[in-house]
Amino acid sequence: MSAAPATDAPATGAPATGERRIEVALRAAASGGEPALVAYLTAGHPSREGFREALLSIAATADAVEIGVPFSDPLADGVTIQRASEQALRAGVTLRWILEQLQALPATPAPLLLMSYLNPLLAYGLPRLATDAVRARVCGFIIPDLPYDESEGVRATLSAAGIALVQMVTPVTPPDRLAQIAAASRGFVYAVTRTGTTGRSAGAAADIAEYLARVRTAATVPVCAGFGIRTRAQVQALCGMVDGVVIGSALVEVLERGEPAQQWLAALRGAA
Repeated sequence: MSAAPATDAPATGAPATGERRIEVALRAAASGGEPALVAYLTAGHPSREGFREALLSIAATADAVEIGVPFSDPLADGVTIQRASEQALRAGVTLRWILEQLQALPATPAPLLLMSYLNPLLAYGLPRLATDAVRARVCGFIIPDLPYDESEGVRATLSAAGIALVQMVTPVTPPDRLAQIAAASRGFVYAVTRTGTTGRSAGAAADIAEYLARVRTAATVPVCAGFGIRTRAQVQALCGMVDGVVIGSALVEVLERGEPAQQWLAALRGAA
């Protein structure tokens, strides 16, 4: 299944907000019976020069693309994304550079999100960030180290620009808090499949089915499962449980090996 068109718009004919573009793209993909693919790459890795080409290739196959902003202390990330982030930082990749690169690109068929820790965003300045993100056609942000209780200012700034702030929940999130976070999430709810960092394989689908069912009950937007999803079998096992899956470390490794991302993602979808 190809990514949703870049110009999804509400019935009024007005341009869709970033929040709406993400939701529409994921629901459209999931309507085919399999989870949508949210594909992750670290900006500027494995090379600054190849970033645009890699992004466009991934965006032509995935249903949404999560672009990692390299950071010196990526607490939620495993060794693969830590390594990618360190390499990108050494190459001089910054948030400003990423936004400039995105502004210079044509509109992509898949909506784009930035995954960033909070410090680079605060250093950039939230009002300027929202303005420049809109210009760069960024539809949403994922901020792993921003607690929900401290997110009101960021959410308000992004929401005013039509940009989604995707919230994360885990298998140990208490039910009341899960409901609160899921209700506040925009674009999609990021359902972490296990505690710990990215990269290691997720647990068996049967072990997380009840958890994912609770998330979907609480959410008003699509639910995407992430952390440790690496194989076609894992994607198939999650059919009917979630609207989408986030593919991170495994795709970063594909790019590191110089393999074609489009072909690998197609195989993950079962289209190869």
